[in-house]
Amino acid sequence: MAEDLRGKLGAQHLPLRDQVLAALRTAIIDGDYLPGERLTEDRLAEDFGVSRNPVREALRVAEAEGFVVILPRRGAVVASPSSEALADMFAVRQRLESLAARLAAERATAADVAALRALLDQGHAATEQQDLRRVAELNSVLHLRILEISGNPWLSSIAKALYLHVQWVFRLGAAERAPHSWAEHIQLVDAIESGDGERAERAALAHLDAASAAAYENAEGGYRPR
Repeated sequence: MAEDLRGKLGAQHLPLRDQVLAALRTAIIDGDYLPGERLTEDRLAEDFGVSRNPVREALRVAEAEGFVVILPRRGAVVASPSSEALADMFAVRQRLESLAARLAAERATAADVAALRALLDQGHAATEQQDLRRVAELNSVLHLRILEISGNPWLSSIAKALYLHVQWVFRLGAAERAPHSWAEHIQLVDAIESGDGERAERAALAHLDAASAAAYENAEGGYRPR
């Protein structure tokens, strides 16, 4: 990972702190840094090929976002999504995604459905290949695409930060969850294609019930993504 990141930071037209923050988020979401893992400033500076100052600033923001916990005398460690955090996340997802699914069923064009089917194919292929990083990414892409298809711009605008955490939580349990999730996604897209808003809403809620149960189980068992 360090080799991939080294040399890239500093070349972008963003403050260095923001570049480090984006790289740190990605590394946590992708499972390169695992829950409970210690993140010293020296280590991150070495990994990202930068000085300690932008690392320190990025860690403060990552803590505010819930990806990192800074502990007295121990420093920064990768956060572990708690039951309370999961409950908050899924409470929002239930309202957001059920409405989006209903609206998408009412408004989706043939091209929209074709785009969702293409994502399903990509997700199935990534699952078969055990490319769990890609599976988690595609999971968020699919849900965000449904939010776009809903035609309500507020749904998409408020979801961007949320789906960083959705992707992270999914990635942590993807080894067991991915095959079931993509089967549920097929049912959801079928419901959207049918044009039946109530059916699509039910499919979204059933999917979220299964996703939340898997996330709680993974949290209780300890996070060990493979």
